[in-house]
Amino acid sequence: MDGKGHAVVIGSGTAGLTAARVLARFMERVTVIERDRTPHGTQQRPGILQARHPHSLTPAAESGLEHLFPGIGHDLTRAGAVRIRIPQDVLVHGPTGWLLPGRTKASLLSASRDLMDAVLRERLHAEAKVDFLHGHEAVALHPGRNHTITGVWTRTRSRGTPKNPGPRLLPAQFIVDASGHSFQAARWLAELGYPRPAETVVRSRASYACALLSPPAGHIASWKSLLFTAAPGTPLPQGQLTLVEDGRWSLSLRCGQGTAPPTDHAGLIRTAAALPHPLLHDVIATAAPLGPVHTCTRTDSHWRHIERLRHWPDQFLVTGDALAGIDPAHGHGMTLAIHSALILEHALERHGTTTGLSHRLHRTLARHAGATWRRNTRTMQPTAGTKTKPATWRERLTKRTAAHTETATTTDAHAAMLLLEQTQTRTPRKPLSPRPPWTARA
Repeated sequence: MDGKGHAVVIGSGTAGLTAARVLARFMERVTVIERDRTPHGTQQRPGILQARHPHSLTPAAESGLEHLFPGIGHDLTRAGAVRIRIPQDVLVHGPTGWLLPGRTKASLLSASRDLMDAVLRERLHAEAKVDFLHGHEAVALHPGRNHTITGVWTRTRSRGTPKNPGPRLLPAQFIVDASGHSFQAARWLAELGYPRPAETVVRSRASYACALLSPPAGHIASWKSLLFTAAPGTPLPQGQLTLVEDGRWSLSLRCGQGTAPPTDHAGLIRTAAALPHPLLHDVIATAAPLGPVHTCTRTDSHWRHIERLRHWPDQFLVTGDALAGIDPAHGHGMTLAIHSALILEHALERHGTTTGLSHRLHRTLARHAGATWRRNTRTMQPTAGTKTKPATWRERLTKRTAAHTETATTTDAHAAMLLLEQTQTRTPRKPLSPRPPWTARA
């Protein structure tokens, strides 16, 4: 591409920041619209739905992020991110007991979501081509000729200001919607005469309580992360305790079957007492809370099937949670966001222009993000009225194999490593590489 034109990215989560980094390589200018006033440093940003949930970069995600932001791993560790080796630094209690330790060279980078976003924003602020429009929200799309989108209408979100200026138009040659779950673009496109995409929603029937804790004085342990999982469909809670920056613990307790999450530290301890082993309960009972308990009840998984639409405007791409979102228990959100940015990069390299690219990109994203989505939601229950296809023989075989693997993890180190790769390193079925070979079939 010749590096001309203006691109607009709606949203500054992982999906938006990585998309902006890619577009800065191919466009003359990139503007990131963020509805919140972005805090300085690693302070909390209210727009991230599951920011309090423990976050870690999987090997696949870290590799992709390193390609987009060379040296980002060093920047994250310098800012305080913790390297967690698999399995040396992790204790996992599965549905049938403690997993046997094995051998693998995989590792995770663990940090708060606020720290990860702050480091990415800092790298993008150093990009001369990238501008941030903080405290603004997108309110409409501007149509062009021949079924294209050629701009975004924005307005400030200045609260308490008596004279709020009206919407203004940001002309652009390519627009990326990375605004998250709400997907306001469906309404904007409907106003322009485009149909709303069909949506598959799968209920997790789960809720979460998350908190930051300070380890007790003199605490020494051989682990940096504890993980308690349960068999699908069981009412038992699940839990994760992970070391993050500044020596803090990030705790997440998952309550299933419509159980209300605890809202205070005493409730966290009571919920942890229901885990199949007392280790996590005993550890947090002596820890000091570092703030309030945050709860999350919006955990349903969704997939918006833009790839099925016959009419969709060109020069407009939907990515991240606006396209597909998975229950945070599976930990694929950041990996999918980075994956999508790499697919966008490869498509721009091959296509040479942003014109005529949107439909092809949505088909490619659906094929690969959808594969991950289906693997992680096969044990959940679709909402009433949602049309679903019967499970294929391959899906039934995969589910049965997974059940046998879980059963064998307490006696077979190889089975334990397979389960760890699926739940912790989350290695995709095909390697996540800077130039995904499967995009050649787009």
